[in-house]
Amino acid sequence: MAEMIYGVDLGWALQLEALGYSWQDEAGEQKDILELSKEMGANAVRLRVFVNPPADGLWKKQEHEICMLGFCDAQNVLTMAQRVKKQEMKLMIDFHYSDHFADPQYQDLPEEWKQNTDEELEQKVAGHTKEVLRLLVQHGIVPQWVQVGNEINNGMMWPNGRLDTAPKQMVRFLNAGYDAVKEICPDCKVVTHLAAVCDDAQCAPFLERFFTENGKTDILGFSYYPYWEPLLSSRDRLAQQLKKYAGTYQKQVMIVETGGLESDEEESYRLLADCICAMREQNGQEEAGIFYWEPEAASQVLPDRYPLCAAKLAGEKILRYNKALEAYRDSRK
Repeated sequence: MAEMIYGVDLGWALQLEALGYSWQDEAGEQKDILELSKEMGANAVRLRVFVNPPADGLWKKQEHEICMLGFCDAQNVLTMAQRVKKQEMKLMIDFHYSDHFADPQYQDLPEEWKQNTDEELEQKVAGHTKEVLRLLVQHGIVPQWVQVGNEINNGMMWPNGRLDTAPKQMVRFLNAGYDAVKEICPDCKVVTHLAAVCDDAQCAPFLERFFTENGKTDILGFSYYPYWEPLLSSRDRLAQQLKKYAGTYQKQVMIVETGGLESDEEESYRLLADCICAMREQNGQEEAGIFYWEPEAASQVLPDRYPLCAAKLAGEKILRYNKALEAYRDSRK
């Protein structure tokens, strides 16, 4: 039986370290965030990569909202990936194909790609994917998974790859990424990532069109955030939805993002325990897993006060994991 994947997304770690933050374990001993995550039960790390992100790692998302992006250009991703390898943890690389976060509301083309034709954009997707993966491979790092696009329910690289107006081109972009991954890392599994796993209205239109247009993927990955969709979220519904998608499309499934309120660590612990139970119900999976999104941060240290982290301030610029990730450790007992 394959080992359950207990993952953490640590895309903010390098930027937080540059700002002077460090992490302690429960006994107050300072430790590297990778080592600490491993002690909490994690065995895999997810790292995002942007095309040409701002050097300061900040994105003005809206007029009065600044988001921390993390240092997520190719070279910094390599730096973190080397630390992941040193801890003998597995690795997922998450391509956003944007200069900043891509999600169901934002799928902005990279600034340098905005004048390209659709055919040229396919080449850009392939070239960027291969460039980043080749850099990793040249340093002896081969990821286990690669996400081609991030929360792409409504398409990617708008307007050229919107689901509602250019579905065929959207799939060509995605397939260009898939083929690029397989060229550099033939054994790596490609993940197609959608938000809102429990909401058919947000997932079904993409999946139906993607497979109708012969989209290529190995794993269907989903985000599960009860905080954003409380009326649709429960452990039973999560398990049922994952089973349905796995059965309908004959693909493996993963929870590639989840997280709860850092201020309610008991509920966040239960959320993660529910995810573990739901994934263990996915019979026949060669490999199944979960990634907690940005647990190493705390809302107080982020410009937008994002509340779904899993750490707390334990002193001046000192962070400590709360109880949430103990669900990983406890599930191993």
